[in-house]
Amino acid sequence: MRKLLSTVAVLLLTATLLTAAPAAHAADSPIKLTYSIFFPPSHGQCQAAVAWAEEIGKRTNGRVQIQVFPAGTLTKAKQCYDGVVSGISDIGMSVFAYTRGRFPVMEALDLPLGYPSGLVATRAANAFYAKFEPKELAQVKLLYLHAHGPGLLHTKRPVNTMADMQGMKIRSTGLSAKIVEKLGGVPVAMPQPSTYEALQKGVVEGTFGPIEVLKGWKQGEVIQSTTDCRGVGYTTAMFVVMNRGKWEKLPADVQAVFTEVSREYIDVHGRTWDKNDEEGLAFTLSRGNQVIPLSDTESGRWKGAVQPIIDNYVQSANSKGLAGDDYIKTLRELIAR
Repeated sequence: MRKLLSTVAVLLLTATLLTAAPAAHAADSPIKLTYSIFFPPSHGQCQAAVAWAEEIGKRTNGRVQIQVFPAGTLTKAKQCYDGVVSGISDIGMSVFAYTRGRFPVMEALDLPLGYPSGLVATRAANAFYAKFEPKELAQVKLLYLHAHGPGLLHTKRPVNTMADMQGMKIRSTGLSAKIVEKLGGVPVAMPQPSTYEALQKGVVEGTFGPIEVLKGWKQGEVIQSTTDCRGVGYTTAMFVVMNRGKWEKLPADVQAVFTEVSREYIDVHGRTWDKNDEEGLAFTLSRGNQVIPLSDTESGRWKGAVQPIIDNYVQSANSKGLAGDDYIKTLRELIAR
């Protein structure tokens, strides 16, 4: 009897060890995630994203390993958001404006409200989302947002006035396409990765974007002039989102690390945008390109020309049951703050 009990005990212990071993192994296995980014590896925003991923790994003691795929190698800029939703990538960074009309609340961020810097635009974007938490982003876990400094006009020939811009083909995305229209140009939609070649081949005669694109995307090599129209300075809001299912499967302490690091990297990205703008300005001037400031009178004309864009957005949002007036009021307050 004693021998039988001993045998049973050994069998039970063996079974316990066999079943526990895979669980222990699973607990020790790192959480491996993929991160799709459309910026090239040399761009400051890609480098900031890589630093964010490394910080996640560091603060989780290696439990989380994030593999970054830059330059759209995993999903292209326009497919990035859907790629996260469907699980092609676990995390993604791209631009709301690349899927125009899909994010009606977040589109308010891109309006020509006179953003003075990337840091202000980035902080305003995150505060705006925190206040309204639009349902249009419910499919994903939003980690944080960032947004570039004032969008300016970069052209192959000088633009001193709105009259100079009449009929010019200008690369633009989202709401910046409407700005081009109101200023008399012809908008041509395309993502940043396609812009250099389009300028080089004359497919477009200019582009709207922060001055950082002149170095970050090398566009200073294929333009000759920048019109400093920061009075109508718009921004382009960019998201960092995670697959909802992957987020919900993360242990609570790991989620806390993601939240903490993401909160810190809001200002990292904002300041990176401003640093990149400084570098873009230095780069374009070093090539002999000119920067043309608008006179106060001309700047007033540009502001008047684009005001209907803001008014139309408010009317459209209100008609959909959204709080268009509140969105604009909130953003103006955040920019001023």
